[in-house]
Amino acid sequence: MLARSSAQLRPVITSANRLDLARFMSSAANGASPADQLVLVDRQGPVTVLTLNRPKALNALSSPLFVQLNNELDKAAQDDQVKCIVLTGGEKVFAAGADIKEMKDKNFAEVYRSNFLGSWARVTSFRKPIVGAVSGYALGGGCELAMMCDILLASPTAIFGQPEITLGIIPGAGGTQRLTKIVGKPIAMDMVLTGRKIDAKEAERMGLVSRVVWEEGKSVVQEAVALAKKIGGFGAVAVQAGKEAVDAANELPLSEGLRLERRLFQQLFATADQKEGMAAFAEKRKPAFKDE
Repeated sequence: MLARSSAQLRPVITSANRLDLARFMSSAANGASPADQLVLVDRQGPVTVLTLNRPKALNALSSPLFVQLNNELDKAAQDDQVKCIVLTGGEKVFAAGADIKEMKDKNFAEVYRSNFLGSWARVTSFRKPIVGAVSGYALGGGCELAMMCDILLASPTAIFGQPEITLGIIPGAGGTQRLTKIVGKPIAMDMVLTGRKIDAKEAERMGLVSRVVWEEGKSVVQEAVALAKKIGGFGAVAVQAGKEAVDAANELPLSEGLRLERRLFQQLFATADQKEGMAAFAEKRKPAFKDE
């Protein structure tokens, strides 16, 4: 759903989620205005922070926004120095839903032939880990986008929901499928058929989020970046193998999933990082992984 406009919302600029000024100036030089930057990019060592940037529309998810988001993911996929992504929104809203203005006049033939919302799936095919950081509302498409993240952190202000039923539709980007796999059929039915919203505490209890950053004075984005940097410190081959194996658990029968897990485990013995990691453990020192 698309929430009401708010002139008070601005992009989050903190020490842990600062704007990438060089990229901003480069875009400006090429004729792009701040309004054109629907996804802000901030490189922090091995981590790229992507911030949804439609504050006046409460970060409503549009096709142009996903073009930019997918482009940034493509760049990160090709950059060996980027080990992990943090995906976040504003302090008051992660994303209030899909852009209703974009959808309201479409018809079946148009959305079917264009595979409308199909481009959103690029997030789930990204091979490096994505850590989501949610503050405020994550509704409709915003909740679906959050569920596409590999690890999801939330602030105490986070609110999740699938209110599409109030618009005469149902979720179309994973809100019935991923939600059911995560929280189970009874809760998913409740949320999808009534539009009920849940707060951060309930989301944590039911496993929708990995954890809530309850500590006073701690930013969910800061925690997400710290977590992403920790992941980035491990061998990239093992990290991607772990992500592949866990993702497969949602798709494969247990017997096939176990075979995949064993094969990936065994294949890692062909890597230099396996030799280094085990040698470092035996020698009681910190490993120096080379992503090989």
